[in-house]
Amino acid sequence: MAAAPACLQLNAKPFSSFLSPNPISKHTPKVGRISCSAASPSKRYSITLLPGDGIGPEVISVAKNVLNLAASIDGIEFKYEEVPIGGAALDLTGVPLPDETLLSAKQSDAVLLGAIGGYKWDKNEKHLKPETGLLKLRQGLKVFANLRPATVLPQLVDASTLKREVAEGVDLMVVRELTGGIYFGKPRGFGTNENGEEIGFNTEVYAAYEIDRIARVAFETARKRKGRLCSVDKANVLEASMFWRKRIMEIALEYPDVELSHMYVDNAAMQLIRDPKQFDTIVTNNIFGDILSDEASMITGSIGMLPSASLGESGPGLYEPIHGSAPDIAGQDKANPLATVLSAAMLLKYGLGEEKAAKRIEDAVLDTLNRGFRTGDIYSTGTKLVGCKEMGEEVLKSVDSQVPSPV
Repeated sequence: MAAAPACLQLNAKPFSSFLSPNPISKHTPKVGRISCSAASPSKRYSITLLPGDGIGPEVISVAKNVLNLAASIDGIEFKYEEVPIGGAALDLTGVPLPDETLLSAKQSDAVLLGAIGGYKWDKNEKHLKPETGLLKLRQGLKVFANLRPATVLPQLVDASTLKREVAEGVDLMVVRELTGGIYFGKPRGFGTNENGEEIGFNTEVYAAYEIDRIARVAFETARKRKGRLCSVDKANVLEASMFWRKRIMEIALEYPDVELSHMYVDNAAMQLIRDPKQFDTIVTNNIFGDILSDEASMITGSIGMLPSASLGESGPGLYEPIHGSAPDIAGQDKANPLATVLSAAMLLKYGLGEEKAAKRIEDAVLDTLNRGFRTGDIYSTGTKLVGCKEMGEEVLKSVDSQVPSPV
């Protein structure tokens, strides 16, 4: 029996009722699947795997193994369908998002993505770029809320480029609007101005409903954290940001228990480096969120440590590490798989409501770091340098150590 549609969840408690009173139903795909399960599974979920390009297949392989072991302890079985996206899809089918890939994703309970892109396809026309496949996937799944945590783990505080006293204790969440704004706004394109000069143009535009729904996600997120929300905009210059701030303030009336502040994006970029601990939850538009979440990731010491979840009003969520495809190290067993492993934990927690299994993975990652294992991006003197596969094996050992001994 397929699981109920995944909806917007925080701490695995659905809160989509105010967004979508009638969640969309779906059916389990009737396609060939790889089944990995514990004996006598009590729950079954369908997962679409999108390894993608570069290091994507390597980190997805590790995350899949960890996901299987952690979930099997609770009698959970997964049925997987692995399908292409991005450059891999371009090479196989000529398009970055085949119809079959989108259909599989829509019919699943959750989607786990590795990475997309690479030098090979950089000169392609826009509609044939790997990144276009990801944008279309987000649109197709109607995932509008991107949650990107940035936490400096005690074991990795010295890996941060910031001073210890600045980086230590940082724990923030960026809530990024994902399907609106300048990345999708129209009109857009190329043309000629009144002087006959070539121009390129894009449009930053938001409707009230787009701002309202991401605002509610952000307020709910902040409510479950430390109760503080900072909305980032450029309301001193941009009309779209002026409207953004107006709607955020309107929705704030529904959340009197959450402390709301506002900050211009240029100041926010500076404050994230100067004093990142001042932030708890940040909500912002698509382009500002894209930039600020990457900036926040480097506070933690490595982009290879950070997961993300992209969620909609109903249907499956999209879970992926925020790092890129890293084609320069692809196939060399150098990639850090922990961001993808933690994305799998977010999949369990936010997408499937399986908090125990998610916690098991999170604890295993911390235990592996405590035991001194590091990939190259987070390596420091006194720790043990390992590759992608060995890091995965050590995480599996940590998961396995949590299995209760038979009485």
